[in-house]
Amino acid sequence: MVSKKSVIVILCSILSLWPEIMPAQDMWSLERCIEHAHRSNLQIKQQKVAASQFENNVQQAKLDFIPSFNASVNHSMNWGKSVNINDLQITNKLTQSTSANLSASMPLIQGLTKINTLKSSKIELLISRNDVEKLENDITIAITQAYLQTLLAAEIEKCAEATLKSTEGQVARTQKLVDAGSQAYSSLLEIQAQLANDRLQLVSAGNDLKNNRLNLMQLLDLPVGSSFNIEIPDMEDIAQRLPVGNIDEIFRSAQSLPQIKSAELALEKSRYDYKIQRGRAYPSISFSAGYGTYYSDSREQAFFSQFDDNRNPSIGFSMSIPIFNGWSTNTAIRNARLNIERSELELEKSHQQLYKEIAQAYNNAENAYEKYSAAEKNVAAARESFVYTEQKFNVGMVTGIEYVVAKNNLFKSESESLQAKFQYIFQMKILDFYRGVPIKL
Repeated sequence: MVSKKSVIVILCSILSLWPEIMPAQDMWSLERCIEHAHRSNLQIKQQKVAASQFENNVQQAKLDFIPSFNASVNHSMNWGKSVNINDLQITNKLTQSTSANLSASMPLIQGLTKINTLKSSKIELLISRNDVEKLENDITIAITQAYLQTLLAAEIEKCAEATLKSTEGQVARTQKLVDAGSQAYSSLLEIQAQLANDRLQLVSAGNDLKNNRLNLMQLLDLPVGSSFNIEIPDMEDIAQRLPVGNIDEIFRSAQSLPQIKSAELALEKSRYDYKIQRGRAYPSISFSAGYGTYYSDSREQAFFSQFDDNRNPSIGFSMSIPIFNGWSTNTAIRNARLNIERSELELEKSHQQLYKEIAQAYNNAENAYEKYSAAEKNVAAARESFVYTEQKFNVGMVTGIEYVVAKNNLFKSESESLQAKFQYIFQMKILDFYRGVPIKL
């Protein structure tokens, strides 16, 4: 039989090893969330597939400079009357013939259309890669916002838990005061009602945390049942710093963003497309070469002898001069010129839109910081007021209603302060993004 003392020793040993036995929670930082989304997001994968197609187009544009080669073999059989080539007699029999041909052709002059097509294809590839980067940036912003919302919900839940514990302690103290005759029974009822309200606040805060956590997991395309917990970094230093620089400095730093690069590349591509259309208005010169031979059973010579005798090599040059094609070439040239103007306007529009976004983000950051600073002062005042009211309540100088009002004011001010802090942090991360600083906490 195992003694009771041995059982206790074994249980204590198991409890001491419990942290090592239990698997460690899978913690996700903001950087890990962003990296996972860039690697696994289906939209990004689709955009990368589209970029791969443009890589194929560039490869094809390079291969278009190589001469084309073609070969053909033909075998035919004829029935009915035919003329014998040897004696010119009409015969009625089956005749067969075989022919083989090799041909090669290469354009020599085409108004530089192939060179400009290759350059245009390369730019189109760069634009597609910028589209991938733009999509990654958009998802990064969305994940950062969802991550901070989840952190905010976690902080509010902690605040609700602390408020509930404080109220539970106050209920116990009030019960003793009522039992001692120092407080009216109505005060106990009011505090108990506040305790029920605090429990409801905690449940609501927990539900908000679950909803925000689920939203973040969905952005990451993670299954609902997977182990997912976010890291909670110390963000006090982040929340204390003011926006750095000015709008113009940030705008200059943001010129490397993919939406600006894509607009610049689109303008460059439209210029090459214009050159392509102009090149099609010029004469084109092509070179061709061929080699052919044939065999016919209407002749008495052997198969390979006929193939040797009937050799027919050829070379040739051709020139094509566009004169009138329904004015389609000139129309294409005019439209290509208009596309240049449209791309110039699109680039200017992109700069204008970016400047507006940065100005709005900078203004939002300043406003959020001012709101956060004011909210912090409000929390300090509400906490001091609550401590004073609690002290007076414990000695019977104020009613339970006054105590409840002070406590609710404190919780409200703390919640508003947390919301203002996280909103300010998010706006600062937006400004960091425009500066080209990687988003991290």
